[in-house]
Amino acid sequence: MIEISNVSKNYGAFEALKNCSARIERGQVVVICGPSGSGKSTLIKCINGLEPIDRGHIAIDGKRLDAPGTDMSMLRAQVGMVFQNFELFPHLSILQNLTLAQKKVLKRSQGEAVAKAEKLLHRIGLAAHIHKFPGQLSGGQQQRVAIARALAMDPIAMLFDEPTSALDPEMIQEVLDVMVALAKDGMTMVCVTHEMGFARQVADRIIFMDGGHIIEDCTKNEFFETTRSERAQQFLSKILRH
Repeated sequence: MIEISNVSKNYGAFEALKNCSARIERGQVVVICGPSGSGKSTLIKCINGLEPIDRGHIAIDGKRLDAPGTDMSMLRAQVGMVFQNFELFPHLSILQNLTLAQKKVLKRSQGEAVAKAEKLLHRIGLAAHIHKFPGQLSGGQQQRVAIARALAMDPIAMLFDEPTSALDPEMIQEVLDVMVALAKDGMTMVCVTHEMGFARQVADRIIFMDGGHIIEDCTKNEFFETTRSERAQQFLSKILRH
């Protein structure tokens, strides 16, 4: 589904990604973790073209991002992205947030877009809030709306960039519950997160990054039980202590 081949990314003289390669198969849930500044968020933003890469290539469902004629708007619709700070339009209602891209990108009618939005809001338990504005919802509710907005585009894969890091502890579980349900439904998912309980529950693979490199790419059992690199062992000893 997603092929990352020898990808490097620079910000001026700083090399954020260094020759990174990974393959994510259809239906897999992959968790990317590592210390701050390791390149996790940069990598996930490169996957759907939000950040251009300097070397290497990325392909989604067999289509290279750098191929001539690639429709990036359609590609981003196919690969949903959920950010840590929700990125909802504050001046639009929840319904309008969920229908805008459907109509603009997928060319759905108002009726089709509304029906899709209503179905998804019911699925995430927020049907009663359809006419509210983002500022009237809790952080956890806003993040669930952001997930529904991405799902409204019928994506073939979902990317999550630390989706719970901006939430109060009591709100984290309601977002993770939605993500767990998506994983159980077979959605291809790539998640940058420090929620190791989520990783243990649903991840097929763990990618551990440090200093712009992919240090570990292995099954969750291998990562938690037989981690090979000393750097990953140090990371786990600190994060699992809590």
